[in-house]
Amino acid sequence: MAESSTSNNAAERIGYITRVQSFSACHRLHSIHLSDEENKKVFGKCNNPNGHGHNYKVEVTVRGKIDRLTGMVMNLTDLKKYIEKVIMTPLDHRNLDKDVPYFASVASTTENVAVYIWDNMAKILPPNLLYEIKIYETDNNIVVYRGE
Repeated sequence: MAESSTSNNAAERIGYITRVQSFSACHRLHSIHLSDEENKKVFGKCNNPNGHGHNYKVEVTVRGKIDRLTGMVMNLTDLKKYIEKVIMTPLDHRNLDKDVPYFASVASTTENVAVYIWDNMAKILPPNLLYEIKIYETDNNIVVYRGE
């Protein structure tokens, strides 16, 4: 009986899987809701009209029950495909402001990049599996978004 209860408990265990992906993109921190002077004051050198670039590192974390038959929360091959579709294809080696329609009216801050990734990952992942998006804009600047 103890063996049976152990296997039942295993079916209820929750796991977290994180896949790391890097991409390069440029942007200009600029809000269409602010004047040019306000943009310069708020964003400083990052408001340069010619923009600037980053080598972003994104961590996509999913959370769910560990399947007792497969031993997985989800197949990492599937997660990799989703990341390719949501992050790499639309964002890698792009000008976020000019190449990604979402940022035509939304300032391309790292916070908003995290929201963009979250919203698009949530659309294609199984329901309630997405846990966290963490983006390293630089080694010192990190944004975490959990859909809140």
